[in-house]
Amino acid sequence: MRGERQGERQGQRQGGRPVERVVVLALDGVYPFELGIPSRIFGAADGRYEVLTCSVDGRPVRSNADFTIGVQHGPEILATADTVVVASVAVPYIPTELPSEVADALARIRPDARIVSICTAAFVLAAASLLDGRKATTHWQVTDLFRRRYPHVDLDPDVLFVHDGRILTSAGAASGVDVCLHIVRTDHGGELANTVARRCVVPPFRDGGQAQYIEQPVPESGAASTAATRAWALERLDEPLTLTDLAAHARMSLRTFARRFNDEVGLSPGRWLIQQRVGRARHLLESSDLPVDQIAGRVGFATGASLRQHLHAAIGVSPQAYRRTFQAADSVSTPAG
Repeated sequence: MRGERQGERQGQRQGGRPVERVVVLALDGVYPFELGIPSRIFGAADGRYEVLTCSVDGRPVRSNADFTIGVQHGPEILATADTVVVASVAVPYIPTELPSEVADALARIRPDARIVSICTAAFVLAAASLLDGRKATTHWQVTDLFRRRYPHVDLDPDVLFVHDGRILTSAGAASGVDVCLHIVRTDHGGELANTVARRCVVPPFRDGGQAQYIEQPVPESGAASTAATRAWALERLDEPLTLTDLAAHARMSLRTFARRFNDEVGLSPGRWLIQQRVGRARHLLESSDLPVDQIAGRVGFATGASLRQHLHAAIGVSPQAYRRTFQAADSVSTPAG
């Protein structure tokens, strides 16, 4: 529907497909890296998206670096957006109250448009009451501040992004890449999202959540890493791997391995294994017609029922529903001939 609305509004089509308009809102104090993420990711999606950038008054905005950024559009362009992305700002620029010009700009967004925040831009959405009663995330370093200001928002600081209805919020910096890839995957399926990821030289999925990036004590000198064991395990996801197997491969005691693994990854070995198996299952659901029970066996779940349970816990849908969504998206987005 989003593409149809945009096609009716602009009449723009690429290879017979409707083009989604993404408008990025740049505010004073914007991080240049995060501001460029939507254009880079959506711009690599074979013409499915048109990305425009605006400010609240059409004038250049101050970045958090030593330069200003010129934009081509004012806030009126927000009314034409299918998706609005609010780029993150440096902490000193986070407003305690929403400035009137920002509120006026956000008020131009259509009620059916998708809205995305990158990193600290979640503060902007919360100040505009767009996150009331919703689940959201932001950078782990400012979660305490966010909770004090917006206790009515269900903040989850442990994830890379949250998709709650038409609102998506992402954590720090590069998680903007994760959420934009997720949008491509949702709109057009896994094949195009994986293609975009390859073109941008980023992983199509990142393991774990923000916990792995939170500052940790420096390991003792000479401490062995669990990276080789993780790579070894990924080649054997179909096997019934145990903590004992992993620790033995790493040549560590169970206790030392579990502690070091959690320090490096931010997850327990068991939880990490489940995430890898769910990720592999999602890929097979998108790219093959294998029965659910066969996929379960290939990724190390004992039964199809176990796969269903873990997939639902991870993303809230059944394997059949996930497959219908993404294989249907692939068939719609692939031009005939």
